[in-house]
Amino acid sequence: MVHFKEHKCLLGITMFSGMQSSCDALAIGPDLSRCLQTPELLAPESLQTTISNYSQALVVADLDPSTAKLAIGITGPFLSAFGFLFIARIVMSWYPKLPVGKFPHVIAYAPTEPLLRITRKLIPPLGGVDVTPVVWFGLISFSNEILVGPQGLLVLLSQQV
Repeated sequence: MVHFKEHKCLLGITMFSGMQSSCDALAIGPDLSRCLQTPELLAPESLQTTISNYSQALVVADLDPSTAKLAIGITGPFLSAFGFLFIARIVMSWYPKLPVGKFPHVIAYAPTEPLLRITRKLIPPLGGVDVTPVVWFGLISFSNEILVGPQGLLVLLSQQV
């Protein structure tokens, strides 16, 4: 007599250890799309359609206008503040002996240094000049323009009727 070990797949469907399925390795974490397409599971098409529509909505990030306005209210000032902090870091880099751990300088140093430290591993100083604050200022300015500029994505989403 053969005994099969019973366990449940991600969808709650009873599986047996002898069955070939992408859900057998539950401890590793099965891929939901492969699990749904496995013939043994016989997941209803309506469930597959619902999950497909949900994942598409997540990718597209279909925001309603009120949520887009809230995102503008949060994202705009956040990006502007970080842009200002990186401008301060650019100016601070001209004076290498500044006490960055003391009051006025630590305001710009503390929030930006973790990002700059990671970026310095990818972009080393060029001719002894640290260009990473300029790179981050460019990225933040670009993101600010794309998201909350006059023709930004969030602005356009907030103006939908």
